[in-house]
Amino acid sequence: MDVLWLNQSDVKNVLDMKSTIDVVEKAFEQHGLKRVQMPSKLYLYFNKYNGDLRTMPTYLEDMDISGVKIVNVHPDNPSRDLPTVMATVILNSTETGAPISIMDGTYLTDMRTGAGGGVAAKYLARPDSKIIGIIGTGNQARSQLLALSHIFNIEQVKITSKSSKHCDEFEKRMKPVVGGDFTKTDIKDVCDCDILVTTTPVRDPIVKFEWINEGTHINAIGADARGKQELESEILKSSKVIVDDTEQASHSGEINVPLSNNIISTTDIYGELGEIITGHLTGRESRKEITIFDSTGLAIQDISTADFVYRKAVENGLGNKLKMF
Repeated sequence: MDVLWLNQSDVKNVLDMKSTIDVVEKAFEQHGLKRVQMPSKLYLYFNKYNGDLRTMPTYLEDMDISGVKIVNVHPDNPSRDLPTVMATVILNSTETGAPISIMDGTYLTDMRTGAGGGVAAKYLARPDSKIIGIIGTGNQARSQLLALSHIFNIEQVKITSKSSKHCDEFEKRMKPVVGGDFTKTDIKDVCDCDILVTTTPVRDPIVKFEWINEGTHINAIGADARGKQELESEILKSSKVIVDDTEQASHSGEINVPLSNNIISTTDIYGELGEIITGHLTGRESRKEITIFDSTGLAIQDISTADFVYRKAVENGLGNKLKMF
């Protein structure tokens, strides 16, 4: 039996942001229709090394797609000349269970998470949003901005980071792609925007309630494990909070700390993104309300995107066949 191996170059050759947005939106729709099997992420914590390893299986029933992603998050990796996030995806035949493709999931993870933020903003941000504020300048900040540029007419991008050099590199890389004016500034000023994107691994909130304007949409991306929190809890209490998956977000998303500290309850969670896409819930209902998308990253995003990559790779003759048996 042959298994198709796809390295990162193969994945990049066939995966663009527009296609990823389309695939991810469909996956969220299936989630909203309750047509997926998807246990919450399983975590192994390597406290000695300030990192963790996660496994993420899923089965999208109507699409007949199944697989698992294995991914790590090690914030100290850049000092080792390694990515903070590295991943491998295995696609499996639903008929036999056999692996049909093994592929690099690092670039795929960046793209599908950015696409998820883009889809959320499509349904939750004001349609005429034009000022984007981004806290953090890493891979995820870039993919979030790229996705937003496919949906909104961006006129200004405000960025902040621990390093001015990183801000310069971010602008140099993203300005030719996105256009608009780029401004390096502090966190408070970054929050004066239409769509705010937070992409940091912090455990003490860095975004204050008093900085958030009426009508702002927030893509809270950085909190993806227990104990992480980027937004002051008061922001959550005063906003329409939408999660990607309630169970998973409750123990590893932006809501996990306020929930565990009894500052908010599950009744403060408006619903899931898939429920809005399917029309079971209404998205933004006024120009003044503050909306938040709590993104933890779902296996349905990974496996649906990996299936798209696999099919395109076969169509284009990419990858290498490995003999398994």
